[in-house]
Amino acid sequence: MGVSMVRITVSGHPGSGTSTLVSGLMEHFNWTSLNGGDVFRGEARQRGLTLAEFGELCKTDLEVDRQLDAHLQDRMTSEGAEDIIESRLSGWWAYKLELDCVRLWIDVNDEERARRVVGREQCTAEEALAANTKRTAVDAERFMELYGLLPEQREPYTIVLDATNLSREEVLAATINILEATQ
Repeated sequence: MGVSMVRITVSGHPGSGTSTLVSGLMEHFNWTSLNGGDVFRGEARQRGLTLAEFGELCKTDLEVDRQLDAHLQDRMTSEGAEDIIESRLSGWWAYKLELDCVRLWIDVNDEERARRVVGREQCTAEEALAANTKRTAVDAERFMELYGLLPEQREPYTIVLDATNLSREEVLAATINILEATQ
């Protein structure tokens, strides 16, 4: 196993702003990143499946999720690993792998996450809230069955940032301050 260079993991529920934060960190520090969602999409393409079809496969064949998570963990521990790892379970994997990095959970209440999703998905707040609630519940059930954990459990995180009332600029500034304080 090589020396991991992961500096931070970024986790949060859909609509919490993880991707926006990662983009800002990449630009600010000129860092690289690995997005768990990109790994998921790449695997779907490789199998010749749509995202919906691949999502259904993951629900019925938990071994697919295990393989994707193992791939993510391998990437996190490989020499030349990306600086930023973004996925709902990346904080857990860094914790379990004992990686010396900041493990950040972005906490945003359900209503604010729905409001943010409305802006990008062109749906109503009620639709976004229902979709987020369903996705969180389905994922929670799957993660409990697979690993006996929930992404939002506080145990693995070195920092939990309540971003409910923060702008994207404030979240980025707070995270930069955290990272600079740990270097």
